[in-house]
Amino acid sequence: MSQHVTSGEAAAPPHSGEQPGVGVEFADPKISLNDHIPEAVVHLQSAVRSGTPWQKALVEAMGMWTLASEEYRNRAYNYLIQGEAFDWLLLAERLCSELDGLIPSEEKETLLFQGRIPEQIEPEEFRDLLGTSKYRGYLNYCYGVVVEEALQLGVEEDMRKRHKARGYSDSEDMQEEAFTHLYGESRTDLLDEFRRTEHLHRGKNLTLDNLKQFNYWLFKRRFEMWDPARVASDTRKGLRRLRQLEQGVLTVPKWEGVE
Repeated sequence: MSQHVTSGEAAAPPHSGEQPGVGVEFADPKISLNDHIPEAVVHLQSAVRSGTPWQKALVEAMGMWTLASEEYRNRAYNYLIQGEAFDWLLLAERLCSELDGLIPSEEKETLLFQGRIPEQIEPEEFRDLLGTSKYRGYLNYCYGVVVEEALQLGVEEDMRKRHKARGYSDSEDMQEEAFTHLYGESRTDLLDEFRRTEHLHRGKNLTLDNLKQFNYWLFKRRFEMWDPARVASDTRKGLRRLRQLEQGVLTVPKWEGVE
């Protein structure tokens, strides 16, 4: 699946010209659904059984989904990061669990483990089925979590190359320096600040959900710290590194002007 936008949009995050912070609308902040079947799940199962391609039915169900988070089968699901970034793959995992035996396992694994948007759905249809609010949240997640992580890796790798070119041995300090370059402070100090902000116990390891929140928190910090030209340049660097990592597997839309 690919998506074409203007070169200006390709060069900058989805909130170009304004600070990130546009929220995504969900009905209830949190609810336990162990004894309740959401309407979106009912629609998903019914649509697949009636012959609708499971990929389309899945995105339709995502568009109908109303919960920002839930507790289901003793697991906490947080689909919305800081009220803005829509973790669509986590919701896809949750919904696919309702389709056991109804979809090919290989196709499900391609979606969940490679993050590949269903190719049977055109970009405009994907956007329309999600709806304006969730699609904005989807872009926030792509840029603020996925691309941000690739940017961190790319900057760290560049620093390691320069470090070795000067004859120095490799060092784990390069990660700290990369974060200082991007965010003004070392990763250790930023993690401490993040834990304080989110009231997380310092002695406990961060969960995968916490790490996604941390990356989005860093994305917003970078956006607020630097001028638009610097933000756009770094974002393009993250997109290029992500393309290299993916080798053709799409977890974010493919934009014109970004190789």
